[in-house]
Amino acid sequence: MQTDAILTVEGLHKTYASGETALRDVSLTIRRGEILALLGPNGAGKTTLISIICGLTTPSAGRVTVDGHDAVADYKRARSLIGLVPQEVALEPFETVAATVRFSRGLFGKKQDPAHLEGLLRMLTLWDKRDAQLKELSGGMKRRVLIAKALAHGPRVLFLDEPTAGVDVELRKDMWAIVRRLREDGVTIILTTHYIEEAEAIAERVGIISNGQILLVEDKEALMRRMGRREVVVTLAEPLDRLPDGLSNHDVSLTEDRRTITYAISDAGPSVGDLFEALSKAGLTLTDVETAHRSLEDIFVELVENGTQQWEAAE
Repeated sequence: MQTDAILTVEGLHKTYASGETALRDVSLTIRRGEILALLGPNGAGKTTLISIICGLTTPSAGRVTVDGHDAVADYKRARSLIGLVPQEVALEPFETVAATVRFSRGLFGKKQDPAHLEGLLRMLTLWDKRDAQLKELSGGMKRRVLIAKALAHGPRVLFLDEPTAGVDVELRKDMWAIVRRLREDGVTIILTTHYIEEAEAIAERVGIISNGQILLVEDKEALMRRMGRREVVVTLAEPLDRLPDGLSNHDVSLTEDRRTITYAISDAGPSVGDLFEALSKAGLTLTDVETAHRSLEDIFVELVENGTQQWEAAE
């Protein structure tokens, strides 16, 4: 994968006429050919950020460049490099699939290309529906049409705003496969999603935004290694009044029912073997042992709840 930037956001700020500030000094660099998942709670500023990058909203301050083209000074060129799949499904119900996609291509001044249209519809499993009216399609198929519309003019950057909202698990996995294929074709993809397992499954980097500020942007694997704590969960035959003294140097907690001990594994701390030795010396009988790994969702919730201060402390 190339590592040069295809999209750069510098010092972006957005305050609406109502006085509400949606973005605060947001800076972000998107690598060419990557899949980046942008995560954030409702009202975090995700949609505002995307709208500014795509030229749908004017920033109060800051700058956006797309492959070197200023999004304001060279709007037409910058916008032609971007495709947007919006969260809301708004399609003309009596239009056909093929005509809808052809029209989207024409909006960017591109000549009609039947071969490109066919390849796009086949990739999205829409070719057999090309002559169907949009009102006849399922919700999942309409989502695919939105992706086809966004790709009709051959963009190099694709924004997917909650692309699998409201679709079933099987179709969601189909959409993941489509995203991976687009990335293999060199398309840079920025994904916003409420399904954090979606980000964990397909993204290469993760950005977290909250209260209009970027809390972090980091390679997913590096983030998981650094903050994705592993745990050993031990169930005891009898409840404890308190943790044995031999466990005092372990990162151990006792659950409310007093029957389960949770140990956070750390490279700097005692080993799992040390834990079991301490349990044995304390004369405790075990009935079950499980291992767990802290998920991306756990990390996301912690960072959003604790904000920038927690992130700075983690660094």
